[in-house]
Amino acid sequence: MTRSLSLIGLGAMGLPMARLLAARGALTVHNRSAARAHALAAEAPSVVVAEAPADAAAEVVLTVLPDLPEVRVLLDGPDGLLAGWRRASVERPMLVVMGTVSAVALRELAAELAAHGVEVVDAPMSGGVLGAAEGRLSIFVGGTGAQVAELAEVLEPCARLVSHMGPTGAGATTKLCNQLVVAETITALSEAFALARASGIDPAVLADALGSGLAGSEALRQKRHHWIAEDFAPGGTIDYQVKDLRYAQQAADAAGIRLRAAETALALFTDASAAGDGGLDHSGVYRQVLRD
Repeated sequence: MTRSLSLIGLGAMGLPMARLLAARGALTVHNRSAARAHALAAEAPSVVVAEAPADAAAEVVLTVLPDLPEVRVLLDGPDGLLAGWRRASVERPMLVVMGTVSAVALRELAAELAAHGVEVVDAPMSGGVLGAAEGRLSIFVGGTGAQVAELAEVLEPCARLVSHMGPTGAGATTKLCNQLVVAETITALSEAFALARASGIDPAVLADALGSGLAGSEALRQKRHHWIAEDFAPGGTIDYQVKDLRYAQQAADAAGIRLRAAETALALFTDASAAGDGGLDHSGVYRQVLRD
């Protein structure tokens, strides 16, 4: 890695990624809550804290944020990324969007920033918080072959696989496909644990049984403790799942297809959010299964 690197967003996914990247070399970080960035710098000497987005205007900027509005907030004004890139005379900076976003809106952002000489690459990821901590993320990239090759090198400490899915927006669409599988799997597992518990079956024994057969999955491996303990402290939240499913529906509408299982999952997660559970881990949709 020869180009300067920064990471913006030290949330549940961004913080463990930053730790792995900082173990390899110099990394600038910016976070809305500066205390978290300074705490990381205290444990990792290679980390430099950027107090404003402009100070994080590296040649490659990774944004690990929930959605595009949070990315757009970083761009404008005297303390924004665009001003920072201009002051640092960075030519063709790469802005990497790693959240789960609308593919339509992502392409619009890329077209806007191309006029400023900024390359926008979508590189959302799958693997959850545990995958981020263990460096086992699967990353879906929309961009050129050269951009994918550079990102594969940049993200090597964090990723098990970096896949070139197609042009700008293809990575975002792939992540929505991933989120369909995740949401529908979480829904099915929630119903399975609800049925088992109501039938007198030990949920821990059920988890072992399901995990050893065709019903086994990474979702079950990472989330089984939530259903067993009926404790849904978050990783990814129900509200984020609602957002992702809505974007998947938008993509399906644009493609002219209907996704019936996704419609059912979206209704269930939306009801869970409306019931006040939006901040719980997405496996907490189990509580809505019990309500229904």
